[in-house]
Amino acid sequence: MRHFLHSKIHKATVTEANLDYVGSVTIDEALMELADIREFEQVHIVDNTNGARLVTYAIRGERDSGVICVNGAAAHLVKKGDEVILLTYTMAEEPTDPTCILVDENNGFVRYLRETARTVPSF
Repeated sequence: MRHFLHSKIHKATVTEANLDYVGSVTIDEALMELADIREFEQVHIVDNTNGARLVTYAIRGERDSGVICVNGAAAHLVKKGDEVILLTYTMAEEPTDPTCILVDENNGFVRYLRETARTVPSF
């Protein structure tokens, strides 16, 4: 079994960083559905603003709020206003086409991104 990209929210803007929370990333429920991310699913966060990378889990935020809130200790690494990519992975024998979405500066859905699984050539 290998790890393959399952879903991505690209160019999201962090709306809040909350040190006083146990952990996780709060994501607008509508964005979670569009990107096929489930509550409590492991999420990798890549901060395009400062280069930080971390792993946490998703919790459902208010629908259509645009919320992307980094909670707990991760709030030391990711700040309000940072641009991030949120990624989930799946384990499988072969890659499948991931569900990837692009959002605007207010975390509103813009469009699906086309990223396809490519077969590794035989040598």
